[in-house]
Amino acid sequence: MNKVSIRGFDIYKGYLDEQAQRDLIAGLRDVLKAAPLFSPTTRFGNKMSVRMTSAGKYGWYSDARGYRYERTHPKGMEWPPIPDQILDIWRDVTGLDRQPDCCLINYYGESARMGMHQDRDEADFTYPVLSVSLGDDGLFRIGNEEKGGKTESIWLESGDVVVMGGPARLTYHGVDRIRFGSSRVLPKGGRINLTLRVVD
Repeated sequence: MNKVSIRGFDIYKGYLDEQAQRDLIAGLRDVLKAAPLFSPTTRFGNKMSVRMTSAGKYGWYSDARGYRYERTHPKGMEWPPIPDQILDIWRDVTGLDRQPDCCLINYYGESARMGMHQDRDEADFTYPVLSVSLGDDGLFRIGNEEKGGKTESIWLESGDVVVMGGPARLTYHGVDRIRFGSSRVLPKGGRINLTLRVVD
């Protein structure tokens, strides 16, 4: 494992080995059965290119009313619990006893991307946001605390973990593209990103 820091983002390259990645993906199958992936729209009415679901006390949601956390899936059921393997990563990397309230699960298909954004729908920004990459490589772009300006990019590979905390907590970031089919852990291709957040 190699730690890289870019603009306050701590990137743990190769945090999960291939078997750990496969075990984590297997553990996500029950989550996806209980809370199937869906395609949200932005507050401007545009459909997002990623499909998503969540686990934990809350799930992140977006529609014409805006961006927010909800206690139930769009189909009405409560979100399933966050798998222990994911909570173990949170505790190990952040060193926090406080558990995350939400594990947002984003699935990127071949043409999916995520525009530059801040994670600011939470109550307390002193807690970090933790991200786990599984599957195909994703080109992760890091910006600034304000929109615009120069950015830096790094390819996130399957098994990489990113922590956004401190001054980097409200930095703009996004995913410009993926290398579809670059990973062996998702046979049909695509990228799964897990984002852990303290909401309350």
